[in-house]
Amino acid sequence: MALYFILAVLASTLLTGGLLMMKTRADALPAATGARMLSAILAWIRDPMWLGGLLVQTAGYSLYIAALSGAPVSIVSVMMQGGIALFVVFAVVILGERAAPREWAGICAIIAGMLLLALSLAAGQAQGALDERALLALSAALVALSLMPMCAPRLKHNGAAAAIFSGVAFGLGALYTKALTVDFLARPAIALALRVATDPYVYYAVIANIAGIVMLQNSFHAARGIIAMPLSSALSNLVPIVGGIIAFGERLPPQPVPAVMRIASFALTIAAATLIAGSRDAAVSPRPPRALGAVIVPPRPDL
Repeated sequence: MALYFILAVLASTLLTGGLLMMKTRADALPAATGARMLSAILAWIRDPMWLGGLLVQTAGYSLYIAALSGAPVSIVSVMMQGGIALFVVFAVVILGERAAPREWAGICAIIAGMLLLALSLAAGQAQGALDERALLALSAALVALSLMPMCAPRLKHNGAAAAIFSGVAFGLGALYTKALTVDFLARPAIALALRVATDPYVYYAVIANIAGIVMLQNSFHAARGIIAMPLSSALSNLVPIVGGIIAFGERLPPQPVPAVMRIASFALTIAAATLIAGSRDAAVSPRPPRALGAVIVPPRPDL
């Protein structure tokens, strides 16, 4: 168990570090929007730091799967939620980002909600058969809801809309991966390569995760990482829980305390997302760079 605990810690650290590497290049790289989307994504891939961040995240995800193979999901989930707090610390210390009091309240509420969610998983939950129609209907509804913030100029400008969309996309990717495992187990007699090629959830999961990465990087381009990452991560954790109830026949834990914890985590996350997305505080730019020694060099006058 100690080994899997260490793997979960390393996975959380690598996932956080990869996101931090990608965020450091947000100002230098173009946003992937409109007709420039493909060229922007190619520019990201050609950037060594951004590509390195993506590879670090891939390594972290591999360790996450390894940790899940031998440790309870509740323990691994708690460690993964710790990555949100770790990213916030890195964003403040390394990137010099700041947040308004309202935003700090939202960030703390997200971390608290995710911890409650992780702890509530210890109670376990029964799972029924996959309802494909319900999953597709839920997917359409979530995509439509996540596109609505794109119509709000302020949310689009401050990066909250892209962060929301990325969180929903990552959450749907997790649901499709879960559906993929169910489908694989239902067809054991078919060769693995053929199962992969003919399973639609493989393609759904790939598309959802690519969309999540693109929109998260766009959010990094417009917003501080201290805001974008917690908002995206919180939604990516809630969507699979809601989808599990609707599409997989899961239910709230039968014990009252875990059930209340899970409901409280939903409420905290929604309230926190509202606080963060609706912030109008202007004093949120990164700290100015430190002066060299004790001398502050004034800006050059126009010639």
